[in-house]
Amino acid sequence: MKFYVIGDVTVDHLYHLDHLPAPGQEVTPRQASMKPGGAGGTISVTLARLGHRVTLATRVGQDPFAEYALSHVRSSGVSENAIQRDPQLLTSTITVMQTAGGERAMISDGAANRQLDPAHLNTAEVQAADALIINAYAMIEGPQREFALAAIDAARSAPAPIPVFIDLGTGAVNKAGTTLRADVLRADYLMLNQHELQALTGTSSISAALVQLGEAGAQQVIVKVGKMGSITWTPTETELVDAVRPEGKVVDSTGAGDTFTAAFAHAILSGASVPEAARAANTAGALAATGIGAQETLITAADLGGTAAQAPAIPAPTTPAPTTPVAATPVPEKNVQKAARAPAAKATEQAAEHTAETAPGQAAEPPTEQHTEKAAAKPARAAGATDAVTAQPAPAPVRRTRKTTAS
Repeated sequence: MKFYVIGDVTVDHLYHLDHLPAPGQEVTPRQASMKPGGAGGTISVTLARLGHRVTLATRVGQDPFAEYALSHVRSSGVSENAIQRDPQLLTSTITVMQTAGGERAMISDGAANRQLDPAHLNTAEVQAADALIINAYAMIEGPQREFALAAIDAARSAPAPIPVFIDLGTGAVNKAGTTLRADVLRADYLMLNQHELQALTGTSSISAALVQLGEAGAQQVIVKVGKMGSITWTPTETELVDAVRPEGKVVDSTGAGDTFTAAFAHAILSGASVPEAARAANTAGALAATGIGAQETLITAADLGGTAAQAPAIPAPTTPAPTTPVAATPVPEKNVQKAARAPAAKATEQAAEHTAETAPGQAAEPPTEQHTEKAAAKPARAAGATDAVTAQPAPAPVRRTRKTTAS
């Protein structure tokens, strides 16, 4: 399969701290690292490692950071045909500070990414793809937003319509709020976490938000609910898909949401149902959190439960692996209540009230532990059909893979 991906590439500076510094305070990290990152880069690298052909549309500066930000993109064989160079702005960087207790703060500079020039969009290249994936940071403002919207137009006008996957981000939704709604509803598959869902709709619960999106024309919505897994919604059914416990130690959630998105799209194009694809995505997100850095863990089709043919051999990540493990960002313990119902039914069931967010501005990531309580599922009538939420059997622990060839 061939994917066209629009999103940022960055250099991530990661600091694992005992506590976040107060104003004017200097702290020493327990571990510090620099890794290639960015949603566009991470999605592209994950798909390429799963054996797909990928074109990445992004923009970097003419500086040393550009080469580092693109290092895994290149080693994974992602096409650079749509990568632009900015003569003035620097390559984007992100500083992430996080504690073992779950607090996180970030400093992000969109820099060259936001200037992705729509005049250089090759619509034929978009229409030659089997799917278009866009991260919502590319839909906030400036030329990059125009590029993303033009790419959606190209996908929709292709002789054979191309499915569009859009993944939101907390920073994007915090900045754009409900103004993003009309644009992201053009997606065939919309992925987001609970905070993003409620900010996008201006509601206070998952069920109310899904009702609103359904009435507005949403087709398929996948809500990442942290430790509990993910909720898949279509106009005819809603389902809770259990979290997955990785075999390796969870050390860093950076980029786990982007890996989730890539794995979900991979599974859908490989013929999986929406719940099956969410299960594969839960697995991928959990595995991604076992390495420090967004692109450091090699994930194969075999890891995802055989949703597609196994990927070919690929080079291993070249950035050094961490030597000191750090604690996982915990997820607040909350009971799983009844999940959201399809829009044709009355929204009488409430979903879980907390995701994996533990601090303002922290994006909820896919699950890193298997949840301990099954969701209550209560049948109800919706448009003449039974629409109930069901909890999937908890998958067995999955293995952490860092091989140079696919399993």
